[in-house]
Amino acid sequence: MTIDLDVHLKAIVERDASAFGKWLAGAEQAMRNHLREFAHAVDLESVVQETMLRVWQFAPRVVPDGGPNALLRYANKIGRNQALQELRRIHPTLIAGDEIEYLLDAATAQPISAPDPILRRVIAECRDKLPPQPRRALEARFTSQGGRADDDLAAELGMRLNTFLQNFGRARQFLADCLEERGVTGWREIRS
Repeated sequence: MTIDLDVHLKAIVERDASAFGKWLAGAEQAMRNHLREFAHAVDLESVVQETMLRVWQFAPRVVPDGGPNALLRYANKIGRNQALQELRRIHPTLIAGDEIEYLLDAATAQPISAPDPILRRVIAECRDKLPPQPRRALEARFTSQGGRADDDLAAELGMRLNTFLQNFGRARQFLADCLEERGVTGWREIRS
């Protein structure tokens, strides 16, 4: 049975942050699942965060159509548009929808060749140098493979959600810097 989160819509339109928090608690995982196809092509965390901000800003524009979860459906449209915009920003040469679909398919396809053992070693060395808290956040996210909400992972680690997200962001930035220092290029094009 699907819960209709639009029970919070009226209060959200009236700018009740508590109601928005309740809506978000029920909607966030569905939003992430809806955007999963973009996970290998764009920074999905920033897309989700921007989507949440826009939902808060534009919720007064949502007019229920009689179907359940009008605000969530609206959020999913915003999220998809944000992801496509980010994809076009990263790959400005993409102009046709077919090319975007091709890139999404290529990003999620299985690799043709075996993983590079040297690259794996460099990544492992960089990961091993992470500070403890960012490393815990990164490992929790990877271990869950997108199957668990960040707030659940944060609670399991004894962190507030915001702290967990900051630690995950720090881990990504540290890994990116470490890889770049070791001459690994092209990582900016493959974000998750």
